[in-house]
Amino acid sequence: MSDSRGQQTSDQPPQDDHGRPAGQPRERGSGILMGRPFGVPIYVTPSWFVIAALITWVFGGQLDEVLPDLGAARYLVAFSFAVAFYASVLVHELAHTLVALRYKLGVRRIQLQFFGGVSEIENEATTPWREFWLAFVGPLLSLALGGVFYLAMQAVELSTVPGVLLTGLMVSNLVVAAFNLLPGLPLDGGRMLRAVVWAVTGRPMAGTVAAAWVGRALAVAVLIGLPLAGAARGVERTTTDTLVDAVLAAVLAAIIWNGATGSVRNARLKEALPGLRLRELARRAVEVTADTPLGEAMRRAREAEAGAVVVVDGRGEPIAILRESAVRAVPEHRRPWVAVGPLARDLEPGLRLDADLGGEDLLRAVQTTPAGEYLVVEADGRVYGVAALSDIEQRLTSAVSGR
Repeated sequence: MSDSRGQQTSDQPPQDDHGRPAGQPRERGSGILMGRPFGVPIYVTPSWFVIAALITWVFGGQLDEVLPDLGAARYLVAFSFAVAFYASVLVHELAHTLVALRYKLGVRRIQLQFFGGVSEIENEATTPWREFWLAFVGPLLSLALGGVFYLAMQAVELSTVPGVLLTGLMVSNLVVAAFNLLPGLPLDGGRMLRAVVWAVTGRPMAGTVAAAWVGRALAVAVLIGLPLAGAARGVERTTTDTLVDAVLAAVLAAIIWNGATGSVRNARLKEALPGLRLRELARRAVEVTADTPLGEAMRRAREAEAGAVVVVDGRGEPIAILRESAVRAVPEHRRPWVAVGPLARDLEPGLRLDADLGGEDLLRAVQTTPAGEYLVVEADGRVYGVAALSDIEQRLTSAVSGR
């Protein structure tokens, strides 16, 4: 399944040839870098080796019944199937990637992991039709691969190693396509449903909420239905088989439920971003010199009804910001004897933000230079105030939670 994690605002920043905001560094992925087709890095995460070992063990055991003459070599064949299957998953994700690049949405990376692959698309589609096609192309490629493997099966004996591998790849690709077409987020079918509701209502958020609730219903169905389906096969099952089905169902249900919930939160964040303005979030600040006692600085701030303290030099130029965390660490009775200078953070590059900054540009700025406080300045360099990261996070949290 694919996952879109980027945000989009009404004023798009300048983009490079891949639809990525100009000047924005690529994010590093976790895992082993396998290559950069179309400029998009592909990573294999450590969890992939766990699922590859599990597939090798399970499929190898099944091969012992189908091709008993293989002996221990059946595990090599089973591992080859695991690699080929995830190569098919990669094709599925590359389909999403190519369409995303065609629409200049930007793609951070592709990750192959325990439960398939994830294409991390930076921005949302701008129309329902683009959203639908972006989602549908992945299952479509999986269906096409299933057809290709079916045709290849006609040229070999099914009771041979190539026949068994081709049969397994045909079935697995059809299962991937069918699973991803289920109409609930975060699956591709959920994004297709979102696009349809969006087109009918004209509201992307309405589509997201509808597809998310269907996704949650699917999570419950998987949690209950997968173990029941295993028990209804009519074959003798061990306690281990039942336990494996229950654990697999629980993990899949949790992934679908959390993905659906995360999709709604991301959509609310996207809606809230255009209204996030630094000028509205900045606190009034008082200016003091570095040798000013903390107690005196706090007294001046209270009198001015200010929420921050800026340290200035002898010429009145701001050089540092008093850290809120450092203030809390100083006991009340010590504050008259502690100067603000050692408690302030120097104004490094990235800690001065334009008062008119907002939306995605503001998020990018605080992510590029993490800090507790930022100096907010006017275009002419005059101090407007101080923005606390906690205030920005609180505004976003309120928007995401719907409060």
